[in-house]
Amino acid sequence: MTFAYSSIRTRLEGGVLSATLDAGPLNLLGVDLVRDLVSLVDALYDDPGDVRVVVIDSASPDYFSAHVDLTAVPQYTAEAAKAGGPGDASLGMFLHRLARVPVITIAKVRGRARGGGNELALACDMIFASRENAVFGQFESGTGALPGAGGIQHLTRRLGRNRAIEAIAGAHDFDADLAEHYGWINRALPDSELDGFVERLAKRMAGFPPKGVQAAKRAINDLTLAEPAHVRSDAATFQGLISLPETRERLDYLTARGLQRVGEIERDLGEFVAEFRR
Repeated sequence: MTFAYSSIRTRLEGGVLSATLDAGPLNLLGVDLVRDLVSLVDALYDDPGDVRVVVIDSASPDYFSAHVDLTAVPQYTAEAAKAGGPGDASLGMFLHRLARVPVITIAKVRGRARGGGNELALACDMIFASRENAVFGQFESGTGALPGAGGIQHLTRRLGRNRAIEAIAGAHDFDADLAEHYGWINRALPDSELDGFVERLAKRMAGFPPKGVQAAKRAINDLTLAEPAHVRSDAATFQGLISLPETRERLDYLTARGLQRVGEIERDLGEFVAEFRR
């Protein structure tokens, strides 16, 4: 089994597949990255070979994945649709499929994971993050939309109702320590310890009999993951909200100031979504 992609660097060793997102400095979830993620997940369903654990991280030290490519929503949605059946044309339903992939998945987060980038991390079985460098956020409410790719479903289950409303309706950034405290992620670790910790855990799980690990994950998923209908509903709501004039006005305002480009807007997006001016 080989894993070769244009926007994901892979390395397989001892049953652990390292999948490093490498789609530019922001790692936007656009056409190329979504296409490659769909191909990777398809391969893991069809024939994982020796893969027991997948660790997803980023080639960018500053962005795990900034968010979806807001200039290419129909295009990346079309790529995501290739992973599902009729009615499943959404990034959310693809990430729901990722959550059920028959291997263990770990998101190792340095830098910013916001919007769809955070939803990609949430679709993994575990999230471990750099205490010094990781930032998490669902900024969509600040633009007039909502998280449409699983963020509402995952965060409500993990954080509880009150904290989920704070995180989603507040649209603010969360550092790794607060994310750990709220239950958003598994652990915040010193940056110097993150790689070693994840490597040891991944190798440990990769060394266990796979049938038992798969059965445990499947049983836990059945108890905790959202129903597909709820994911589809969020995706449809997102698609409707991003076309509203007020949402477009706010996105255009942020774009004119530097959204989707390396700079202060993307670095501090949780602050800037609250500074809209006509």
